[in-house]
Amino acid sequence: MMSMTVGSRIDRRPFASLGHADHGWLNARHHFSFADYYDPSRMHWGAIRVWNDDEIGPRSGFPPHPHADMEIITYVRTGAITHQDSLGNKGRTEAGDVQVMSAGSGIRHAEYNLEDETTTLFQIWVMPRSRGGQPSWGAKPFPKGDRSGRLVVLASGHDEDREALRIRADARLLGGTVKAGDSVTYDSAEGRHLYLVPATGRIEIDGQLFEARDGAAIIGGAPITIKAIEDAEIVLVDSE
Repeated sequence: MMSMTVGSRIDRRPFASLGHADHGWLNARHHFSFADYYDPSRMHWGAIRVWNDDEIGPRSGFPPHPHADMEIITYVRTGAITHQDSLGNKGRTEAGDVQVMSAGSGIRHAEYNLEDETTTLFQIWVMPRSRGGQPSWGAKPFPKGDRSGRLVVLASGHDEDREALRIRADARLLGGTVKAGDSVTYDSAEGRHLYLVPATGRIEIDGQLFEARDGAAIIGGAPITIKAIEDAEIVLVDSE
């Protein structure tokens, strides 16, 4: 059900309503149709095609598999994920940090939790501006202290976001932490598609309550105010 606020349209997607797949080693929630979860009203949001909330058990993970024509962003919430791909790239991404993979014309990769604890992450797929191109991978640490009380661009397809990881899409991913009682405001252009998830903490968006790991599908065109009811970690994608 949609609820209207001044200048923006916000659709709350409660965590309990998300698609769910429990494979033992992987406990996944799907904000959009994915694998065996199909909901015709949740196929994509603008250029955002997938937002999976994954819990990956210790010493387990995704064996080598292919991708093409997709920008894949991994935001690690707790633990760490280790990446290896057919281009020879290898890397370990820790909690709070981000990795991106431009699948381009085609790439095979594996993602393993080599730690002794469960890893939790958001895996976000964004449709690229154009098909094909040379595949690539990159990762970067983003100190959480730099994100206190504000939203920082972590991955982007826009040239002005020089400190962010590069993706080949008309989109940017932002992250931030907000203390209980504090607020941050985010503005976006008319016609943009925003998807926001509080990784932790309870928040209000323009006065509407969201629990941790709920999704908020928002149509841009006016500022939104995000108020933390509890200390919160926020992840936001702004796409065409």
